[in-house]
Amino acid sequence: MSKHAITIMAGVIVALAAVLAFRGLAGRPPAEGPEIVMPRLSPEQIAGREAFQTYCVECHGERAGGTDSGPPLIHPFYRPGHHDDQTFYAAVSTGVRAHHWTFGDMPPVENITVDEVTAIIAFIRTVQRANDIY
Repeated sequence: MSKHAITIMAGVIVALAAVLAFRGLAGRPPAEGPEIVMPRLSPEQIAGREAFQTYCVECHGERAGGTDSGPPLIHPFYRPGHHDDQTFYAAVSTGVRAHHWTFGDMPPVENITVDEVTAIIAFIRTVQRANDIY
């Protein structure tokens, strides 16, 4: 077998493994529970947690670890390098089409202020860092 054929075959195997790994993550139950580390919070982050409890907890869970209705935000898919803060602002204001998970589309969040979204993002990013998600 030629080096070119081996390289192509290796690429196909790697791509298939990535697809299978992603499908395994997408079907895995949310990580809500005591395994999510909750760090000490600043006043802004406490305000973010409170806003999160008002607007987000129903779908994303008490610790942002997900529920049967929405994905975990304390997950590497939502790390800043993959979903930056602007993505969160856009999700809240315009909604999101399902793309990593099978929970369905996220509708826009009504009656939330930009300051509340900013505080929620500060809360989420703090909990992500406490759980080694950068």
